[in-house]
Amino acid sequence: MIEKPFIIDALQYCKWSKEIFHDMNRSGVAAVHVTICYHENFPQTIKNISVWNRYFENFSEHIVPGRTSADIREAHKEGRTAIILGFQNCSAIEGDIGLIEIFHQLGVRFMQLSYNNQSLLATGCYEDNDSGITRMGREAIREMNRLGMIIDMSHSSKRSTLDAIDFSDRPIAISHANPSFWHPSPRNKTNEVIKALAENRGMFGFSLYPHHLNNGSNCSIEDFCTMVARTAELMGTDRIGFGSDLCQNQPDTVVGWMRNGTWTLDIASGSESQTFIGFPTQPQWFQSNLGFSNILLGLRNIGFSDLEVAKIAGGNWLNFFDASLGSYANIQN
Repeated sequence: MIEKPFIIDALQYCKWSKEIFHDMNRSGVAAVHVTICYHENFPQTIKNISVWNRYFENFSEHIVPGRTSADIREAHKEGRTAIILGFQNCSAIEGDIGLIEIFHQLGVRFMQLSYNNQSLLATGCYEDNDSGITRMGREAIREMNRLGMIIDMSHSSKRSTLDAIDFSDRPIAISHANPSFWHPSPRNKTNEVIKALAENRGMFGFSLYPHHLNNGSNCSIEDFCTMVARTAELMGTDRIGFGSDLCQNQPDTVVGWMRNGTWTLDIASGSESQTFIGFPTQPQWFQSNLGFSNILLGLRNIGFSDLEVAKIAGGNWLNFFDASLGSYANIQN
């Protein structure tokens, strides 16, 4: 009997269904970080948490809340998937530092300090002026460190990301992005950022979203896996994993809302999505969670050992969660 793989995906925003949860279980996906806030305010985000509470109740044979690394280990042992709640923006805290603890108590474990725009905490990757982490951003980092909430800089600017790496007492994450040497999207990260992240024990999740891929939807699995190998040369094999940014079954109307939210009435003010209408087509080898098996095979085919593949698949994220999701007194080196 072949043992089911242990996979952690550090970002998905799908149109959730029993079928998707079932595919996670079949594929050996032990945990998925899911987005519950893009542009929502406090009450809207609370409503999204309520929706997930109903998912946990209605699909309990497939998913469980993921608040600790122990939850992830237990879910995988049971053939289920732990769902980790997170924000892609800080809009939900509405300028109130105390709401970070409230959300942590409600199960939120990731928060990006900014989406594509300037936020109260940090500069987004599409801003012309990169002023870095703000005064409130530094306070938010302290509070997230205290609580054991992961600082995510996937959509943040270069200076903000380097500031966060330097200021945080705990390692931070770039949950879903790719290196800019491989594909020059404003969302992808420079060698300087990647090296600083690794030196400070942070985690980097590779994105499967076509706008972050070389050749977009036509990216080959060999090219993707080669990119992983080249990144490993920069930061080693202990600090890399998956953050697919999978948006399976979402309607095309969601793209405009993700990019534009409520901050503009002008569709041309958005970012990369304005060169097309709707979601780009996923590469044929990664259409759903079932595609992870293709990637694991591709990594082996280009020379990664079984141990290295296991670390990239989920072991590295699990080690990161061991060090990141506990109390402030338990920060690990």
